[in-house]
Amino acid sequence: MSATVLEVERLDAFYGTSQVLFDMSLAVQQGETLALLGRNGGGKSTTMKSIAGIVPARRGSVRLLGNEVRGRAAYRIARMGIGFVPEDRQIFPDLTVDDNLVIAAKRGVDGRSDWTTERVYEMLPLLVPLKGRLGGQLSGGEQQMLTVGRALMGNPSVLLLDEPSEGLSPMMVQRIGELVETLRQHGTTIVLAEQNLHFCLDLADRAVVIDRGADVFCGTIAELDANDGSKQRYLSV
Repeated sequence: MSATVLEVERLDAFYGTSQVLFDMSLAVQQGETLALLGRNGGGKSTTMKSIAGIVPARRGSVRLLGNEVRGRAAYRIARMGIGFVPEDRQIFPDLTVDDNLVIAAKRGVDGRSDWTTERVYEMLPLLVPLKGRLGGQLSGGEQQMLTVGRALMGNPSVLLLDEPSEGLSPMMVQRIGELVETLRQHGTTIVLAEQNLHFCLDLADRAVVIDRGADVFCGTIAELDANDGSKQRYLSV
């Protein structure tokens, strides 16, 4: 049985006085891709940001490789092995593609340096001819690829992908899907937040559906796809 890499238990999070997450729980095994699905505004991004320490959770537990990380600063959580690809990308627009990657380089928590600039470019050949281009001059799809590459440069134990297909052309969505599949084949542990169930069907092993800040379904992606009631109620499928 695979080891649990990331475990979130009964997480509550707030924006000011407004509670957004209610007893949110999920677990991710080594090498697994977990889809976090739900409608827009359901709490997917807040869950990701709470795991990464960007939105502090008031209650609950976030354990990474058995270590409690809730309450730590976001940069410390990143050093402990969380790689976060935000929905709005947040690349450095005034740095080149190459500099965006190099600035994020660090060893993993166990000293691993599997991900180097050479390997990222091998994984993301679209970026190779763009090495010297400024980040702000890239298209949305190119920026998304760069953001994933930047996260990989930190040699994370878990990669959080927050709506990577959002706002992209169908061709770029296909490329992002191919990238996620390649990462899966390399054994990367992934949490993939998405509205689009169909995007996740061939990519995820299991799914957690979140609605109004609470987990309302947990099972295999095949079980979710066969559950017409849950799809219609929580995903509008």
